[in-house]
Amino acid sequence: MNQVVIPLEATGLGRQRKRRQPKGRQVDAAALAEVRAVLGDMPRRRDLLIEHLHCINDRYGQLAMPHLVALASELRLSMTEVYEVATFYHHFDVVREDADGNIAAPPALTVRVCEGIACELAGAKALIDKLPAVLGTDVRVVAAPCIGRCEKAPAALVGQNPVDCASTSAIASAVQAGAVRHEPEPFIDYDAYRANGGYGLLKSLTDGSLDPAAVLCTMEDSGLRGLGGAGFPTGRKWRIVQNEPAPRLMAVNIDEGEPGTFKDRVYLERDPHRFLEGMLIAASVVNVSAIYIYLRDEYAGCRALLTEALRRLREDPPVPGLPAIELRRGAGAYICGEESAMIESIEGKRGMPRLRPPYVAQVGLFGRPTLEHNFETLYWVRDIIEKGAEWFASQGRNGRKGLRSFSVSGRVKRPGVHLAPAGITVQALIDEYCGGMLDGHAFYAYLPGGASGGILPASMGSIPLDFDTLQPYGCFIGSAAVVILSDQDSATQAARNLMHFFKHESCGQCTPCRSGTAKALDLIRQPKWDLGALEDLSAVMRDASICGLGQAAPNPVDCVIKYFPHELA
Repeated sequence: MNQVVIPLEATGLGRQRKRRQPKGRQVDAAALAEVRAVLGDMPRRRDLLIEHLHCINDRYGQLAMPHLVALASELRLSMTEVYEVATFYHHFDVVREDADGNIAAPPALTVRVCEGIACELAGAKALIDKLPAVLGTDVRVVAAPCIGRCEKAPAALVGQNPVDCASTSAIASAVQAGAVRHEPEPFIDYDAYRANGGYGLLKSLTDGSLDPAAVLCTMEDSGLRGLGGAGFPTGRKWRIVQNEPAPRLMAVNIDEGEPGTFKDRVYLERDPHRFLEGMLIAASVVNVSAIYIYLRDEYAGCRALLTEALRRLREDPPVPGLPAIELRRGAGAYICGEESAMIESIEGKRGMPRLRPPYVAQVGLFGRPTLEHNFETLYWVRDIIEKGAEWFASQGRNGRKGLRSFSVSGRVKRPGVHLAPAGITVQALIDEYCGGMLDGHAFYAYLPGGASGGILPASMGSIPLDFDTLQPYGCFIGSAAVVILSDQDSATQAARNLMHFFKHESCGQCTPCRSGTAKALDLIRQPKWDLGALEDLSAVMRDASICGLGQAAPNPVDCVIKYFPHELA
């Protein structure tokens, strides 16, 4: 068979077309100069991408495309890597040019009004509706997920400044004050903490008078479990990571994005060095070489407070040879409360949970074995070592052990962080610690563990509140965020609020969570719920979602169907 050979030149494929310019956006010299000026002498490292984006966003009030292109060039990253991170986090304002190449001016100020469950109960929706007319067109009003000030609902952020018990007049006054910042002062600063014996235990570990093995045994015997929500035994976690090969790292989670949770913020504002000493004790026992603290962006005051506390530690260290400590700033993503998503964010990436195994204790931050802890878990380390394992374990009611810091919000007279025995019932918590229900309100229902912990009726108010006690009822305690509903509220409406939150905060990585939260919200917004469809959806989300967000998101809906059928009639 004769084969016809066509010359390559005849096909046009042999000719190389000359490109007028390289592919993609070109670096603008002026934008590059601005980015370099903003970053100053900050290291140009890939893991600092989110920190760099914050610097630019803070300086210009937005992230314009010329600046993103310049940043990609400066960090020697692809534009895709920079853009996907910048658009993932809620607190980055990415803007594009219009058809004429103009960039919209950023709003003079952004007001974020919390629409979390506690703030909704306190009238946040009406506040959001009224504010635009009061503040004018120069101020952007945004309905924001929980900002961690539930005990002072409704709450708002004017720029980065919190406004508690917010009203239109209070927010208008804060807007007039503009950039004036009111930072919280710690109840106990560095000098006062050290004068009261602070860092003494750390010194004993360093000079050899306190045996690390004995400390580890004390933590195991105390029964302290992770207080961020997962409840993994603390001493066991230390031992697991200790047995992994060096170098080992440590990651501390202060993202605290679960609606109804604010205990970490309250303790941090009171006594930051108690937490820092607990952190350094854990690092010493496990022989950690570097520590990364991940703090949610809504806590700007706490960020300033921690920055100062770490400065004092560096300039006047209580012991020699402290590990390197880096404070990293979140950017408004609830999913980063999940340990592997937080680690991805610390590495400068989108906060998407990892598939496991391998587990964070084995392959964590930068591929190294990582000891991951919640803030409050470390806050109790000093007390447990000083007072003994038995002191902590002996606390508790109804056969439970330890203490719990309950973040209580909703229809009670004294909302706030209440330190109470593990295993206390919600009725006892309301009566003994919260001063009872608000006048004119009768106890109707409660959320025992924040948005994802489910909803139970008041008739089930005698269940001990602790790890493992609520699972038989389709609920869990999580971070011990207790939201109290009254007879003036609706469990159905609470479930709608919570599912709206989950839809907004899903990272989008897996279909069961990304599509499931959106579909569930559509279904429960209907006057009559399709119970069969919701049951199927719940099963798929629980079985197939990658992380706890999608797995727990059906809890409030399932609880309404099971415990509040009269609301669906």
